[in-house]
Amino acid sequence: MAAPGSPAIWFAATRPQFLSVTAVAVLVGLASAAGGGVPLHVGVAALALAGALLVHAGANLVNDYHDRHADAGNDERLTPFTGGSRMIQDGLLGARAVAACGHALLALGALLGAGLALDGRPQLWALGALGLALAIAYSAPPLRLSARGLGEPVIAAAWLLVVIGSDLAQRGGWSVVPVAAGAPMAMLVAAILLANGFPDRTADAAAGKRTLVVLLGPRGAARGYLMLVAAAYLALIAAAIVGALPGTALAGMAAAPVSLFAARQLTLNAGCTPTSRLLPAIRATILAAHLYGLSVAAALLLARG
Repeated sequence: MAAPGSPAIWFAATRPQFLSVTAVAVLVGLASAAGGGVPLHVGVAALALAGALLVHAGANLVNDYHDRHADAGNDERLTPFTGGSRMIQDGLLGARAVAACGHALLALGALLGAGLALDGRPQLWALGALGLALAIAYSAPPLRLSARGLGEPVIAAAWLLVVIGSDLAQRGGWSVVPVAAGAPMAMLVAAILLANGFPDRTADAAAGKRTLVVLLGPRGAARGYLMLVAAAYLALIAAAIVGALPGTALAGMAAAPVSLFAARQLTLNAGCTPTSRLLPAIRATILAAHLYGLSVAAALLLARG
């Protein structure tokens, strides 16, 4: 175990096991622009990636701070996937330091976004402001949307913004392609939050945190999960049919069996103990989001020209 307050502890507090899904979302946005014939600006791409990762990491730290009391009583968490990073609860980091670092990372991400906006991309002002607002409102009072059953819509909106913003940073203008490619990705990322809520539901309910799993109950939430991932793949098919995406983008359907496996596992084990029986569903949900994003990004690049 690394020493309290060490760089390794701070890195672990950002929950790096989830940051890769943001990198994949950025890749989808970059591939969307490249597939439209836009030359890749490596420096711009690097800034977009760094900004998105900083905002995600900062939001995770802010979430750890505001959920510290609920996470303290979570004995059914599935580390490292649910129940927060545990750095505050285990005495490895101070609560105020976590909050301060989280907001500093959000500010740094905003600074990178502002640099891109000032360099001839004024549309990024609105996208960046909305993204920061969602990152804070997700956890922080008075809104604390994740505790009001609105966490999944917030996450879906945030990751759609990542794809659109990454495309816009390259393209310099609006396009329907990142919306069409990003919407299924956003729903699959929201499914990660929904799946992660199953093992945490008892502690969340006790702390007054009304997540979708708490509101719907495990069986209802399992049905909601199936509807969410089905909507993601139907949106992809519809986008290909109407021409918003090239037919090659249907490569993203390769993730559908993984999502259906996860949905089946949640249905079978939604209310069961031990919560470790939910691990296959959680891992499959994370895999599906990555597989979709990588497949669609590759398909958009191959369709270039």
